[in-house]
Order: sequence, then C-alpha cells, then structure tokens
Amino acid sequence: MNEHTSKQFDVEMEGIRSGVLLMGGLVETQIARAIAELESPDLDLIDAVATDELAINQMQVDLDQQCSQIIAKRQPAAIDLRMVMTVVKVVNELERIGDEIKKIAYKAHQMQRPEGLSNVRFHEITRAAKLAEDNLQLALDAFARLDVKAAAQVISDDEAIDAAFLAILRQLISYMMEDPRTITPALEIVFIAKSIERVGDHAKNIAENVVHVVKGKDVRHATAEQIRAEVAE
Repeated sequence: MNEHTSKQFDVEMEGIRSGVLLMGGLVETQIARAIAELESPDLDLIDAVATDELAINQMQVDLDQQCSQIIAKRQPAAIDLRMVMTVVKVVNELERIGDEIKKIAYKAHQMQRPEGLSNVRFHEITRAAKLAEDNLQLALDAFARLDVKAAAQVISDDEAIDAAFLAILRQLISYMMEDPRTITPALEIVFIAKSIERVGDHAKNIAENVVHVVKGKDVRHATAEQIRAEVAE
C-alpha cells in the first residue's frame, strides 16, 4: 500500500469511526427525549423521536455501505479488519436501540396513568431509563477511546439495569394481584421496562465489541468476571 493509498485508508477508517459517534450522539438525544416523554407526555417529543429514528436508520445504511467499500477496496487485515467489522456490529446495535427508544416514547405517550401506579411510573421506570442512558453514554465513550476498562464497566453496570427491570416486574405483579383494574396500565409499563432493559443489553453488546477490537478476543458469552480478567491482562 503506497503512501497516498495509506493516507486515504486512514481517512476512510476515521470516517466510519466518526460516523458511529455521530450516530451514537443522535441515539443519545433520542433516549433523552424518551425519558422526557416518560416524565411529561408531549406530542412534539414523539414527533422528534420518530424523526430521529428515520435519521438513525439512514445512518446505518450509509455506514454499512462505507464498511463494505472499505473491505472490497482495501482488504484490511488484523486490527483494521476487526475495527471495520466492529463498526458494522455497533451500528446495528445503535439502530436496534433506536427502535427500542421509539417503543418507549410511543408507549409512554399512549399509556394510561392511574394514580395507584404513579410511583412505579415516575420513580422506578425513569430511574431504570436513566441507568440505561448512562450506560449507553459510557459504551459510546469506550468505543471512542477504545477503552477496555470502560467497556468492562458497562458490562458490569448492565447488571443494575437487569435488577431494576426485575424489581419493576415484581412490583407490578403485586399491583395487578391486588387490583385487577391496574392490569392494562401495568402491562404497558412492563413493555416500557422491557425496552429499557433491551437498551441496556445493546449497550453491553457495544462494550463487548470494544473488548473484541482491542483484545482480539470474542467475549460475547463470557461472564462479567471473565471480561474483567481479560481486560486486566
């Protein structure tokens, strides 16, 4: 690879990396809007979330094409190839996060709001959503800096999001058993909580891909303890 080609390759690699961060920033904006919708229903926010999702979908298509062109033209190897494949995977995770966020926002806007469920809605659900938001930000930061320690922290912190989901589920089951009239709105909250939990899972997947690109080891099915040990080496 001559010097000119090498420089052009570097520009292309930086382009897909920057594209991921731009896409991630839009997803972060989207989740902030969804949390605001949870706290106070607003039709303008719903429209903005829908617009965000369309832009996120287009970014996925564009970045996938750029990655395909790099592979076809440059035939990258070793860490460069891992980076290109990681970008494809991270972009897919971000697009799926966008889908879940849209579900959260739309369900939050449509859901019934009986007083008996207000504590669950305003406190536990919003808390879980903010945990997912924080972990997504940390996962994107780990990708930006190729920071495996931050990636390992994302994977560990996902356990708190899972625990929050289970706590919400147990609380809602108690409400439904005590008062059948709460079944419909409680199930709506369950759907929101599950989407929040899925956002956390996708952020965790992004972090696992960061470990893979840096360490060259697939940790998708490793435990948090195993990943921490791998990062420490």
